[in-house]
Amino acid sequence: MKITAMEQTESISDVLCDVCGDSTRIEGYGLQFGTLRASWGYGSTHDGERYEVHLCEPCFFRTISGLRRERMVNTMFSDEDQNLGDFGRIARDDFFKEGGGTSS
Repeated sequence: MKITAMEQTESISDVLCDVCGDSTRIEGYGLQFGTLRASWGYGSTHDGERYEVHLCEPCFFRTISGLRRERMVNTMFSDEDQNLGDFGRIARDDFFKEGGGTSS
């Protein structure tokens, strides 16, 4: 015997960028955003604190650009050759998030 009932569920209808405040919804493609996340543990200055920042595509890549610039400055006088073109990228052409795309 089937017993049915109408139930309310909560779902995410939009994610706003925490930097510029714009919607991350792209018509026909859903939510497209990046997440910067940290969870600080025992021994760190911020022990027990957790952070999560949602970024639209332009704000995400501006943030990555700033971090890449910091890396460049911090390793400016290093003997190692720094290729920062793929800084932070872990996959390319991985449209279905299966890990089958090419890496950096």
